[in-house]
Formats: sequence, structure tokens, C-alpha cells
Amino acid sequence: MSGGTLLQVEDLDIFYGASQILFGVALSLGEGETLALLGRNGAGKTTTMKAIAGLAAARRGRIALRGVDLAGRRPHMIARAGLGFVPEDRQIFPDHTVEDNLLIGHKKGPEGQDAWPLRRIYDVFPLLAPLRQRSAGRLSGGEQQLLAIARTLMGNPVVLLLDEPSEGLAPIVVQRIGALLRSLRATGTTILIAEQNMHFCLGLADRATVIDKGRIVHTAPIAALQADEGVRKRYLAL
Repeated sequence: MSGGTLLQVEDLDIFYGASQILFGVALSLGEGETLALLGRNGAGKTTTMKAIAGLAAARRGRIALRGVDLAGRRPHMIARAGLGFVPEDRQIFPDHTVEDNLLIGHKKGPEGQDAWPLRRIYDVFPLLAPLRQRSAGRLSGGEQQLLAIARTLMGNPVVLLLDEPSEGLAPIVVQRIGALLRSLRATGTTILIAEQNMHFCLGLADRATVIDKGRIVHTAPIAALQADEGVRKRYLAL
């Protein structure tokens, strides 16, 4: 971690109708840090990510980026503030070309930064360059995942939120996604990853926060979590 706290989530309660999904969720993310939010299916990972991105309304709690409370803001305003969200289902535009998808996602960052022009995207995502005129709906699952991440970076986010980036992908593709995220981390990108695959996050995340039944139950350096068989068996074993 290279800087102070960039994203702070405190006492977050989320309800879907009468059912409470998150119970006082709290986590922090330092500038330049990669944090893994780990848990089984249905533990509350996606709801947490959607709440941070403004796609799930909080009944209670605070979500602050650089000390500014974002709770209650519309999703597009949260995106303009610097949060870039790559959803689990990717949500690419299938009838548009790869390049059109990228250009649709382009905007300057909250301080006018434009660190991710199209030429840099193709440098960092070389698999996308020869596909630039292909319809996004004709891409493989792995290519669509790369496109979704690249499109979000085109928005010059301060924090990159990734929901289950390895889910449903072949092992070789998962390795490519992991290598890409490690390269982003090396450039100082601040990343929050929601995953149930702890092994994907090894060598990538600095810390891990474990969520179970909508509550944060454990936070530790990811190497310490790897060594803690009791916590892994209780909260992460399938």
C-alpha cells in the first residue's frame, strides 16, 4: 500500500425489500492497495460492490472516497467521482464493436486526468487490438472480461471495482486476467476485487476481507489468510 485511505465503507446495511442482506459491513482500501473481498456464493460480495457503486441503496452507513461521502448519490455521479465498476455479468454492448465499447466508456477522471487513452488500452490489452472491429457479442468469455475491464479503465477511475473477474473462465484465461491485474497493481492502480477464489488473489491482493452471511468476519494480510486453515475451512471452503 503506497498511500493513505482512499475508500472507506462504514456500518453498511442493505435491504432487498424486507430482507436484510448486509449487516454493518465495514472495509477500507488504501491508495495503491489491492484488497480482496472473499466469500462463498451468496455471502454478500456482489451486494457490497453494488452498494459502493451506487446500484444498491443503503439503509444505513457511509461510503467515502477521499473523505467525501458518496452514500445516496446516483451511480453516474459516483462514477464521475472516480469509482469504476466491472460487474460480474460484464454488461458489454454486444452489437457494438470492441472499439465502440471502449469509446463509449471514455471519460476523464475526477481531476481531469486522462491516463487511459485508446492507444494505451491496446498496449496493455494486446489481445483486444486485433479484435477492435469485431462485434463484442462475438467475443469469448475471457475476451469479454478483458473488454469490460478495459472499458472501465477508459473512464480513468480512482478505484477499480471488480466483481468475480475469474468466474466461469478457463484456467488459462484466469491466469491472463491475474497477470493483467498484477500489472495494473504495479502501476499503482487501487483495486477492490470480490472473489470466492482465494487462490486467484494470491500474489495479487495485499489484504483480504472475508464476508459471510452479510457480515465481515475476518480481515488479514492475504498471506496470513492462506496460512489460517481454520478461517478458510469455516468461511471459504465449498
